[in-house]
Formats: sequence, structure tokens, C-alpha cells
Amino acid sequence: MTTQYSEDPGTLRATAFLDHQAPEVRDFVADAVPATATTPTARAVALHYAVRDSVRYEVYGADLSRAGLRASTVTRSGSGMCLHKSVLYVAGLRSLGIPARLALADVRNHLASERLKRLLGGDVFHMHCFTSVFLDGRWVKATPVFNRTLCRLYGLTPLDFDGTSDSMYHPFDLQGRRHMEFLRHHGEFDDLPYERIVAELRAAHPGLLSADGTGFSEGSLVREAEPSAAG
Repeated sequence: MTTQYSEDPGTLRATAFLDHQAPEVRDFVADAVPATATTPTARAVALHYAVRDSVRYEVYGADLSRAGLRASTVTRSGSGMCLHKSVLYVAGLRSLGIPARLALADVRNHLASERLKRLLGGDVFHMHCFTSVFLDGRWVKATPVFNRTLCRLYGLTPLDFDGTSDSMYHPFDLQGRRHMEFLRHHGEFDDLPYERIVAELRAAHPGLLSADGTGFSEGSLVREAEPSAAG
């Protein structure tokens, strides 16, 4: 049984992308959230770690079609970039009756290999997606995106989330070098603003698009990790 914690129906409803009534999404949530998680915060935290670490983070080959960006599709594929993983997290939260929104920003150094930076056209990634969750009477930010293995390969500390404070970005890597910087916030959204995101990605990162324009080029962030970071 779910419980509604906010009076705003827009932050709880199912949409074509946030299809939290789909069996695949509900099964994912059931596996991710233990029976011992009896509070909204405990459930949100458990789901955060499941999305972060059990869904592989990968920009290359990301499916930018409408079908590819549905939460139920992400559960089946088992991988995705920030957009896909944030969509799944928000859908999962809503299935638990926890209000949640998608947030978008342009960021510098979005966990990128040197090849990915060349394809991006620099070190700025447009339309980075994270989430906003309503817990204990207030909104907190969560980013269940960069899985533990990939963070280790790139020399980063994984982003943790305790449900009480914002978890948005890695300001520094393990060597103390500046890693991620938020440059422009686009706002928070009750549903995925699909046309806006795709138009922005195509305009900002044409070198990363696949030949048919429906996703990103093939590759592997794991294979492109620096040997020194992977050691």
C-alpha cells in the first residue's frame, strides 16, 4: 500500500515516461526496498542505492527515444545515463507514494573520459538530470546516477544519500581536483520535458549523436577509464 505525502498530485502521477504503474517498475521497487524500510525516508534511501548501483551508468549507446526513456524500459535494459536513471528513481518513488520531480542543469566535467569530452565538444554536459524528493515536509535533491564501480574507475567517491541533505554532485575527485560544477539550472519538472531535452542535446552535442539521431554513439566509459584511475 502506498501513502500520499503531499497535496500536489503532479508530483505523484504516472506519465508516459514515469510509468510507475508498470509491473516492471513495481517489481524493481519491491526488490529494492526491504520490508524493514518502514518510513518514507528509509524507502527513498534504499531505492536510491538500488538505482545507483544496480542500473549501470553509461552515456554511450543511450536510447533517447520516447520508449527508451520510460522507467519500465530502463528496468529491462539495466543501463542508462542520468536521464534514464533519474526517470526510474522518480517513477519508483511515486509508486511508493513519495512525491518526486526531475531536475535539469548544465554541468562541467560530467564524469567524462577524454574521448567523451571530444564528442561532447568540451567538458560541459547539457541537460544533466537529477531528482528532487519530498521527505519530512521539505524537498531534498538526490542523484542516483553514478554507480559505485564507475566512480572507482574514475577516482571519485560515490554520491551517498541519507534523505535529509542534498546529494547533487562531486565537487572534487579523490586527488582533490575540481570535478563537477553546476553552470545553469533549468528547473524542476513534474514530467520529463522530452522535446526540450532532445532539442538541447542535439544542438549542444551533435558529435555524440548516433547516425540515426535517436541516441548517442556506441562506446564504453569503463573501457575508456584511465588505467591509473582503475588501478
